[in-house]
Amino acid sequence: MNVVVVESPAKAKTINKYLGSGYKVLASFGHVRDLPAKDGSVLPDQDFEMSWEVDSASQKRMKDIADAVKGSDGLFLATDPDREGEAISWHVLDLLKKKKVLGDKPVKRVVFNAITKKAVLDAMAAPRDIDVPLVDAYLARRALDYLVGFNLSPVLWRKLPGARSAGRVQSVALRLVCDRENEIERFVSEEYWNLSALLKTPRGDEFEAKLVSADGKRLAPRAVKTGDDANRLKTLLEGASFVVDSVEAKPVKRNPGPPFTTSSLQQAASSNIGFNASRTMQVAQKLYEGIDIGGETVGLITYMRTDGVQMAPEAIDAARAAIVDQFGNRYLPEKPRFYSTKAKNAQEAHEAIRPTDFNRTPDQVRKFLDADQARLYELIWKRGIASQMASAEMERTTVEIIASNGADKAGLRAVGTVVRFDGFLSAYMDRRDEDEKSEDDDEDGRLPEINARENLAKQKINSSQHFTEPPPRYSEASLIKKMEELGIGRPSTYAATLKTLSDREYVVTEKRKLIPHSKGRLVTAFLENFFTKYVEYDFTADLEEKLDRISAGELDWKQVLRDFWQDFFAQIEDTKELRVTNVLDALNEALAPLVFPKREDGSDPRICQVCGTGNLSLKLGKYGAFVGCSNYPECNFTRQLSSDGNEAEASGLNEPKALGADPHTGEELTLRSGRFGPYIQRGEGKEAKRSSLPKGWRPEDIDHEKALALINLPRDVGQNPETGKMISAGLGRYGPFLLHDGTYANLESIEDVFSIGLNRAVTVLAEKAAKGPGGRGRGTPAALKELGDHPDGGAVTVRDGKYGPYVNWGKVNATLPKGMDPQSVTMEQAMALIIEKGGKASSGKAKAKPKKAAAKADGETKKAAPKKAAAKKAPAKKTAAKTKKTDT
Repeated sequence: MNVVVVESPAKAKTINKYLGSGYKVLASFGHVRDLPAKDGSVLPDQDFEMSWEVDSASQKRMKDIADAVKGSDGLFLATDPDREGEAISWHVLDLLKKKKVLGDKPVKRVVFNAITKKAVLDAMAAPRDIDVPLVDAYLARRALDYLVGFNLSPVLWRKLPGARSAGRVQSVALRLVCDRENEIERFVSEEYWNLSALLKTPRGDEFEAKLVSADGKRLAPRAVKTGDDANRLKTLLEGASFVVDSVEAKPVKRNPGPPFTTSSLQQAASSNIGFNASRTMQVAQKLYEGIDIGGETVGLITYMRTDGVQMAPEAIDAARAAIVDQFGNRYLPEKPRFYSTKAKNAQEAHEAIRPTDFNRTPDQVRKFLDADQARLYELIWKRGIASQMASAEMERTTVEIIASNGADKAGLRAVGTVVRFDGFLSAYMDRRDEDEKSEDDDEDGRLPEINARENLAKQKINSSQHFTEPPPRYSEASLIKKMEELGIGRPSTYAATLKTLSDREYVVTEKRKLIPHSKGRLVTAFLENFFTKYVEYDFTADLEEKLDRISAGELDWKQVLRDFWQDFFAQIEDTKELRVTNVLDALNEALAPLVFPKREDGSDPRICQVCGTGNLSLKLGKYGAFVGCSNYPECNFTRQLSSDGNEAEASGLNEPKALGADPHTGEELTLRSGRFGPYIQRGEGKEAKRSSLPKGWRPEDIDHEKALALINLPRDVGQNPETGKMISAGLGRYGPFLLHDGTYANLESIEDVFSIGLNRAVTVLAEKAAKGPGGRGRGTPAALKELGDHPDGGAVTVRDGKYGPYVNWGKVNATLPKGMDPQSVTMEQAMALIIEKGGKASSGKAKAKPKKAAAKADGETKKAAPKKAAAKKAPAKKTAAKTKKTDT
């Protein structure tokens, strides 16, 4: 019996069916060990010695693997065919060697690009050894990410409170988003005019032609700048006669694009079906690992982390056969199409993403898939088969027209495209992202019959005013495209990088556009001013190329680390003398449009409007940056920076706004603005009651009725008929809630707090109690957030208990560390807390351990160890049940 090790249980289940009883397939659940989030995990002074840690869940899995290997004939490492897959195999093998269970048993590495019976059996018949250069590239990346994060992030915490982390790739991606926001803020719109004529042929057909020349000169795009110029040209055209000068029809061929790579799939999924990068990779993972198709479990697509654009020869043959069957001989080109990869590292340029069987059409497999799987499979199938189809044949007609008005002449042009043969377009057509569309794009509509030298009748002259627009904000798709163009990161890491920016609340997404949060802009401005080199696009791209050369066996990985660390450590040391005032001065200048937005009255935006003499400036508090007055404490004016990077709506509340008296107390209700946003206050002094405006409530909409309702929360709903105890509704730290006899239940919206009646409240509490296990008359608190399923089964959730929020899995409850936002908890953080809690229960170790787990999960700590710069804590992706691979 041979043991086969793969990453995920789904993959193990599928492969087990292919190999039969002579093999035992076990899952490692992703990486089995990682660098612990503590001092000394990477030691530059000891030639970058790395200390690895195996968490408790992985220890159990490794024990199962080791026990199986003891009684086996051999070991096959069948993890994914990329750098991370190679690293997982290397980790598993290294641990088994340390356990001394291998003896003289043969160990082989096998890779397959698709989980089909043929692909798996062919791979098992052609094993190889561990690819050492590929493992070296993994070690270099992991060490670099640790050294950057664990040394740069503490600098941020000390000099820029509220910042959460910095990373080698994440910070550069964030800079792209922030640079685009800066461009938008600096953009000055310019007026321009477009002129066109609606003309009619002698046969009575109408078409439109655009003005392209006047006064004997060719007009550049947006050349007509003023209304006066536009009116002069419009007058010329109004009185002109129109003659066709030339008609040119050219045949044009449009060739299909290659099959998908990781990045092009993420871009197309965003533009065509609205998936973000993370969702695309989640769905693709399931399609790759195997779907039950009528009793047979089979992978429907090839491996989805790739920068290769070529399909295997047998796949090309299968695609060509499917083209004839599905579309007909006319759609089959004479020869197969071959595409060349643009990837800098051929060793990681695997086969493109394609269906494992082109005969499995989207219509045939749709009934076995959920909606998202069906949509993504259809996209991959269509792009794959289109890549081998005949070119689309078009005819592009350009008509040049002369407008004559006495001695004045002007030129107009009409362009039209006719599809003579749709070719590959019958299977797949890219939907252009809004970011790529130009306001000056030619219309490709069909033109009527037009002949040279014939006269045209003027129907109407159109003159329209326009204004240039700033560059659009990035979408996930366009940001991935830009990162790929610049060589920042690698395709398999884009989704994880974007997720990190979102999890850190550095970027928010609105209408599929990425908007830098004020925290993200502050971090970027800080790094650009004090760590310029490490957020430069060329530097990051050059480092990526060196890492690729390591995997190709061309560079020594430790020498790359030595060269990097020497300069980076010196830069870290220089910041020790950096004063917070230096930081604030630099940020005030770098972020002037954000910190000091222009005022409608034209007054100096840096002068305090309340006292009239103080200078406004960024201030740093425990919870981040805000704008304050230099005359503090005499003037206590403050203004927050809003989440979307613009001045907060409440910033205009330079003095309290009276809303009327509370009829119960007689105290005045006022609307005010503080460091943390707008709020309602009743009365004056330290004992005055205050209530922040709920999310979505705008200050300008607050009247006496709303203020009164908000300040008097919690509201008594009524007595529970079963217990006789009062049910109340309120707004807490984690949102709207019901409270009865010490038990909380979540409400869906703030409106429910004010409108929910007794019957509905009793039902909500009963539903919440029914979900719990019972006991002591108390149900399990309702889930604040559902994170997904634990690898060993069962849901992992975040809940709010009597002593604060906690993570729950089955009977395991792990309290969240103080200051951790329950809504921002990730599965990785939850798993680390659950594992640590389990370890504590079995070993009885010190109580401080759960806090370490939290720091490990969140990748950061509030206090930096004073001993070494190399030992500071920072973000590190640590996953217990890792079936996905990340590199940020």
